[in-house]
Amino acid sequence: MFGNSLYSLFYYGTDSILFVAVIAVAILGMIASARVNSVFKKYAKMRARIGLPASDVAQRLLHAGGSDAALTQVGGQLTDHYDPKNNTVGLSQTVYNDASVAALAVAAHEIGHVMQYQEGYGPIRLRNSLLPVAKIGSGVAPWLVLLGIFMGSFGLASFGAWLFAGILLFQLVTLPVELNASRRALDMLTSGGYLDTYDEEAAARKVLNAAAATYVVAALASFVTFLRLLMLANRARRR
Repeated sequence: MFGNSLYSLFYYGTDSILFVAVIAVAILGMIASARVNSVFKKYAKMRARIGLPASDVAQRLLHAGGSDAALTQVGGQLTDHYDPKNNTVGLSQTVYNDASVAALAVAAHEIGHVMQYQEGYGPIRLRNSLLPVAKIGSGVAPWLVLLGIFMGSFGLASFGAWLFAGILLFQLVTLPVELNASRRALDMLTSGGYLDTYDEEAAARKVLNAAAATYVVAALASFVTFLRLLMLANRARRR
């Protein structure tokens, strides 16, 4: 009797802590996102002394790296990305024709991803292999947990929780991929003479670090959600 009461106290106490953790991480995510926009806007006002738009710098970096990736302009703000399927780098409207330090940093980061694929960088290949599982897990896992609880099936609920672990692993692997792309970006910009002062390099680093923080929060959010789903799955066992 006492053992069951103690277990219930621990269970519901932990469940409450995880619920608070989910809210806390959500707030951190909003803060990180707001900081990315704030830092980008701040250094979008700092024109790089080289005076070249980000699209020109990106094209030069691609040429220097021996890549034949195409460069295109895409809609939106900070929607910059590299599509390995089409071998295309998409630079957002706020970056493509802008000659600011912030724009150069963002563009060079995407070229960093191009170089990762070109060199067969291990973590990015691992991330790609996890992508199908992550996509399935994001859409199905929570529903499997809820269905398992409703049916009183611990096996189904547990499977759903562990399926979500694929998302967590994907987010964890994404961290070194993004950090490496940012390191490559700074190296390419400084060695190529596109950032020719300490202030410009420091500004570019702040832009890239702000973006990296969002990936750290995303990984943390996935971890907390995974723990929360495991706790929920245990309810099916106790029914």
